[in-house]
Amino acid sequence: MRIRLDIAYDGTHFAGWARQPGLRTVQGALETALQRVLRSPAAPRLVVAGRTDAGVHATGQVAHVDVAPDDIERLHRPRDTRPPLDQLAHRLRGVLGAYSDVTVRAATAAPEGFDARFSPVWRRYVYRIADAASGYDPLRRHDTTSVRASLDAAAMDAAASSLRGLHDFAAYCRPREGATTIRTLLDYTWRRLPDGVLEAEVRADAFCHSMVRALVGVCAAIGEGRLDVEDAARLRDEGTRSSAFPVLAARGLTLAEVGYPASDLLAERATQTRARRELG
Repeated sequence: MRIRLDIAYDGTHFAGWARQPGLRTVQGALETALQRVLRSPAAPRLVVAGRTDAGVHATGQVAHVDVAPDDIERLHRPRDTRPPLDQLAHRLRGVLGAYSDVTVRAATAAPEGFDARFSPVWRRYVYRIADAASGYDPLRRHDTTSVRASLDAAAMDAAASSLRGLHDFAAYCRPREGATTIRTLLDYTWRRLPDGVLEAEVRADAFCHSMVRALVGVCAAIGEGRLDVEDAARLRDEGTRSSAFPVLAARGLTLAEVGYPASDLLAERATQTRARRELG
């Protein structure tokens, strides 16, 4: 049976999502916990919606794992009236620890055709910047990037809106051989929160490597006055990486939500996602 896991983590002390020899990763921590709870001879393999980089956080990460139904039934305890998958999530949280930097919020039976990686129709990230106008909050130091300048939120939002739509985002992606950089940027906005911190929401059908942090970086440069609002789209259309703006730090980035279609469209969406994208 396929199980959907809803996951949250503080990425500060992880070397990213993907398992790597000799390094602490989110995937490694969760697969080890699953192996222990299910008493499996080998660690079950997780498939994730978005492979976050080192230092990136998540409040709405999604993964799936395939396990034998008997393994889930063995979790049942006569005095525990909760459904077996609720018990699975509870025991995973227990193994991970009360104050762990990664937790499983829910475990549910995945509908037919569900694939955590290929079925999403969009992913939404949040990025936080504390500038000179907002000041620095030490309690949010792990999920907020600090800059010394005062940033113009209106200019940043105007630049963000100019980037929306179906485009080749090669200028805002770290290249990977054979991988397309064509994406549909569904939403990109900036606002200043009541506490003064600048927050971006970025939603796309998918993201290529380092894309969100590059999109944030160009808007921060515009907010500081080092680039004009029109430069965001101009640089995108030039199609090559530029040194005119920085890729901002991972610490300010959080994967907030993954959107999936209706259950009867999951398999079709996975097939569409696997197809190479082209500009129409």
